[in-house]
Amino acid sequence: MILAPGQRIRHQRGCDDVNCVFCAIAAGESAGHRVFADDAAVAFLDVRPLFPGHVLVVPRRHAETLTDLPAAEVGPFFTRVRWITGAVERGMGATGSFVAANNRVSQSVPHFHVHVVPRNHKDGLRGFFWPRGRYASDEEAAEVAARVRAALERG
Repeated sequence: MILAPGQRIRHQRGCDDVNCVFCAIAAGESAGHRVFADDAAVAFLDVRPLFPGHVLVVPRRHAETLTDLPAAEVGPFFTRVRWITGAVERGMGATGSFVAANNRVSQSVPHFHVHVVPRNHKDGLRGFFWPRGRYASDEEAAEVAARVRAALERG
């Protein structure tokens, strides 16, 4: 969606970014091939799909990242993601799916969204979309695990 100079998208409930493209789609103010909408979530086709049926699921309330989504809304939102994932698999005749989200890094639109991508064996995607490595040692893995546990304890 391209805005004319000075043109603004109306605020969506809870949206501080008046130019949020996903809030505009959720509000019906911008075109999008919606597949689902309710008070918790809106789902629509990705305009640049990995495969046909690649859907984005967004919380109706604007939240930039998963950690910005209010705790009370996480369960209802992911219940919709789960349901939509099954529908994408069935609707596209897929063997499975890839479900993923970015937080800040590589997040093309700063409105939290979950990608639901239909998958089939030998579809050309290899695991994750980036190179994977290994820990240099069990000690390094233990140190990383300890850092995450410590962060969990701090809240």
